[in-house]
Amino acid sequence: MKDTTYIFHTDPGHGWLAVPYKDLVSLGIQDKISDYSYSNGRTAYLEEDGDAAVFITAYKQHFGDMFKFRESYKENTPIRNFEAYSELNKQAA
Repeated sequence: MKDTTYIFHTDPGHGWLAVPYKDLVSLGIQDKISDYSYSNGRTAYLEEDGDAAVFITAYKQHFGDMFKFRESYKENTPIRNFEAYSELNKQAA
C-alpha cells in the first residue's frame, strides 16, 4: 500500500480517487466512506470533495507522507454508472 500509485479520475464535472477496498480496510476507514462515492468490483471511487479527503488524511496519519497518484481524464467516464459505495461495503462484510 505504501508504494501504490493511485489514479485520480476526472470528467468535466467531478473527480474520484480509485482506491482498492483492502486499502480502506487497512486504514480502518471503510465505514467512513459515503454513498457519494462509487464502487466497481473491489475498487472504491472516492468522491473528491469529501471521501477522498478522508482517505488522504488517514493515509498521511498512517505513513507520514502523501501517496503518489496520476490523473486520468475522460469526457464520459463510466464511474457515475457504478454502484454506490455502500454496496461494496455490504458485500465485503
